[in-house]
Amino acid sequence: MEYFPLFIDLKNKNCLVVGAGEVATRKIELLAKAGAIITVLAPTISNSVRQLTSSYPNLEIIEKNFEPSDVHRQRLIISATNQADINALVAATAHNENIPVNVVDNPELCSFIVPAIIDRSPVIAAVSSGGASPVLARLLRAKLESLIPPAFGRMAKLAEKYRTLVKEHINPPAQRRIFWEKVLQGSIAELFYSGKEMEAEARLKEAILNSPDTLDNTGEVYLVGAGPGDPDLLTFRALRLMQQADVVVYDRLVSDEILELIRRDAEKIYVGKQRNNHSLDQESINELLARLAKSGKRVVRLKGGDPFIFGRGGEEIETLVQENINFQVVPGITAASGCATYAGIPLTHRDHAQSCTFITGHLKDNSINLNWQQLVAPNQTIVIYMGLVGLQIICQSMIQYGASADLPIALVQQGTTHTQRVITGTLSTMPEKIKGQSIHPPTLLIIGTVVTLHEKLKWFQPEHGDKG
Repeated sequence: MEYFPLFIDLKNKNCLVVGAGEVATRKIELLAKAGAIITVLAPTISNSVRQLTSSYPNLEIIEKNFEPSDVHRQRLIISATNQADINALVAATAHNENIPVNVVDNPELCSFIVPAIIDRSPVIAAVSSGGASPVLARLLRAKLESLIPPAFGRMAKLAEKYRTLVKEHINPPAQRRIFWEKVLQGSIAELFYSGKEMEAEARLKEAILNSPDTLDNTGEVYLVGAGPGDPDLLTFRALRLMQQADVVVYDRLVSDEILELIRRDAEKIYVGKQRNNHSLDQESINELLARLAKSGKRVVRLKGGDPFIFGRGGEEIETLVQENINFQVVPGITAASGCATYAGIPLTHRDHAQSCTFITGHLKDNSINLNWQQLVAPNQTIVIYMGLVGLQIICQSMIQYGASADLPIALVQQGTTHTQRVITGTLSTMPEKIKGQSIHPPTLLIIGTVVTLHEKLKWFQPEHGDKG
């Protein structure tokens, strides 16, 4: 172990920063978060450092060169200048006075290193490469950030609040440890992370006083939006829940790459639907989710796109509400946003469209019965989910109700993935254009003059490319 990891209490302690450039600014902000009383020394002060004085009252700026006497009564020193001789003098002076010192990007002169920090106060995690590769440490921090919920610190404070009560009611210590592991990784924690903090606290208190053994038996459901296909578009919360679920119930639009991110030992249940071919009807899916949760399982209902945009998430949570089952909904990037972005087609644009309408290409009875008068209005973008089968009727109807036959339209196949294709045309040409082509769902239709920006703005280059 090259360095001994240590956390220092700097609240109301004098700290010195030598230098006042952009690098010094970041160090000053870190010290200020720790509650330090900060003195900044430099002959020239950058605007970014001067602006910090309005936010941090415990910050004093002195415009002068460093002198060895400046280290007097300092608890910690950071040197962040671009002058090697000044950095060496600061380090030597600090070492002589036994004051911890860090010289930015110069580990040979340091007595301590500032790590990459994950701040979930009061929980702090720090990652260091011992100065060998700060970039590598930052990359590891980014991975940890995705696994630690933002509310983790508040959850720690709740645990602190009930530590004494747990000690009074749960013995011996080994049982207390097991109890806290169940709390901090189970349904009470997820209630807390999803914003139901009062309910989480009530459940925690009940478990302590009455029935700690029931924690294992509490199931819940997470409706998770998997996005349009690219696994990089998953939210941090979606990934975390996928990796702790006991069972994952997934649909046809979830990509294989996203399924690979599910916890290895989780049970996977496919409930995908295709047009006129449903592995399970919706009512059966609703009942399945409720039954799994009642058996004590943590269930992820993984849906392509967003659960609340043509994802029937509302129907599923209605059943969960009726059955009094805990749940949370994790939004995903909907296909309209994801596919349009990867196709280089902005859904709104000052010169083309001031509004955007999302519609589904077929209704519950598989008919196409839309408000055509509204859809042919100018200066808007129409995005149609599940519109491939009804494409010809959609194009004919829009022309019939007054849209220009030359109105641009794009068909995006398997958007955001390596098999994405974008086919562009007009209302009059598109039905004929796709005849005989092998088009694989999911697909999305985008109608409006914003489609003309595709050639100019396309940035994503998948394997199959465009079929303009």
